[in-house]
Amino acid sequence: MATDEKEISSFSEAHFTAVVSDLHLSDEQVENKKFPLWKKYKTRRFFFDDEFCRFLGRIQEMAGGAPIELVLNGDIFDFDSVVTLPELPPYYISWLEARRGLHPQEEKSEFKIKTILAAHKEWIDGLRAFLLKGHFAIFTIGNHDLELHFRAVQNAIVEALNLPENLRANVRFCEWFYISNGDTLIEHGNQYDPYCMTQDPVRPFIVRFNRVEVRLPFGNLTTRYLINGMGFFNPHLDSNFIMSPKEYVKFFLRYMLRAQPELILTWFWGSVVILVQSFFDRLRPAIANPLGIEDRVEWIAKKANANPRVVRQLKEIFVAPAASYPSLILRELWLDRAFLLLVTFLMLYLVFLQLDNLFRISFYWLFIPICLFVPFFLFYARSVKSEVQEFKEPRERVLTLTGLIANVTRVVYGHTHVVRHEMIGPIEHLNSGTWSPAFLDVECEKPIGQKTFVWIQPGANGLREARVYQIQNGVVSEVFGAASGGKADREQLASG
Repeated sequence: MATDEKEISSFSEAHFTAVVSDLHLSDEQVENKKFPLWKKYKTRRFFFDDEFCRFLGRIQEMAGGAPIELVLNGDIFDFDSVVTLPELPPYYISWLEARRGLHPQEEKSEFKIKTILAAHKEWIDGLRAFLLKGHFAIFTIGNHDLELHFRAVQNAIVEALNLPENLRANVRFCEWFYISNGDTLIEHGNQYDPYCMTQDPVRPFIVRFNRVEVRLPFGNLTTRYLINGMGFFNPHLDSNFIMSPKEYVKFFLRYMLRAQPELILTWFWGSVVILVQSFFDRLRPAIANPLGIEDRVEWIAKKANANPRVVRQLKEIFVAPAASYPSLILRELWLDRAFLLLVTFLMLYLVFLQLDNLFRISFYWLFIPICLFVPFFLFYARSVKSEVQEFKEPRERVLTLTGLIANVTRVVYGHTHVVRHEMIGPIEHLNSGTWSPAFLDVECEKPIGQKTFVWIQPGANGLREARVYQIQNGVVSEVFGAASGGKADREQLASG
């Protein structure tokens, strides 16, 4: 079983903390012989389980044998990218699930986590060996592993670790944040991104079609209903799928013309599904027990080494979900441009029919207004910019507020896949980067910064110090030194 309430006292202090995020472990993609670039980034050749095991060995050397808390800070598992289906399902699978992956229902999510762990046996064995030496593992839930909210999924992970009874309590699952040693707030960071935020991590479940599901944000639905069906786009790097019209055309002609000529239809129906589901899921009430809500808040706080007040205050600074603004989703999915084209052509055709009845004009006259419309359409299309990247990085106000609420001097995030170490006001801000198979090209020959982690250890004046490191072929190297301009500020904030 996952950690029980009576088994959480040993997490209150830590001298050494390692933070990794965005591993995006998923099922294995069998290589497509006809189109070898189809989801090539998901094939076994890009698994990094062996490097993760070496990483666990290196941090144990860095700690000199002392206990380590390993914070797996969100998106460790990528449930949204799992498209494997059970051979003999004991539940109904819809046509949409058969094409884009199972819905986030407990029994289906349990199947998905078992599929992921079976594909990454070396990873789970390495984590087990780490825990058997008395270390700790904390899973904080991100946006792509929201299905960790299900108790059956948590239990499946603990069972796969196969730990003795006295060590099972060394594994913990936190809803969205964790406070390490009273000095560091660790969050995945998606709660400040409107496209990926969990609407209510205290009450994450809704009822859809008489079944309990995790409420998924817009970003998850995009992965499921678009990326899973458009296998030449790598979801781990935004520039792989957020392009200009000219770049989309070039990409289609180079990679998808032969493999997926019906791409426009795939994009259109997938985008409509995303728009409809995200809007209506936004309106569905969360499953709540009024008599147990305070117990739930207290339980979240205890697992996070916080108090209920911190839980409530952190919730107050969440951003509004993008699903609250359908026009925003329309622009991101390019549906605004599609509907503009459809409406314009329909209106021109209706006008043509009326004129044709009166004057019997040639059909080719219809191309005159179309040609006049094209420059205005292109101007509009070029003026609409994606705002996905703009919202990913936390604002200075958010960093300051989270530090004050949690009474810490350091905040560690993931989510953006971009390594950071800086002082923003009195708060030391770090981002642990990503281990995901992110590449600049479809051929997966140009990897970008990967396999980084945050390491926090005892420092001078009784304060712990944080650094960002990278591991490559078992060799650990420092990415950033200490953040500039902040030690005095950190000491002042800590004393205050």
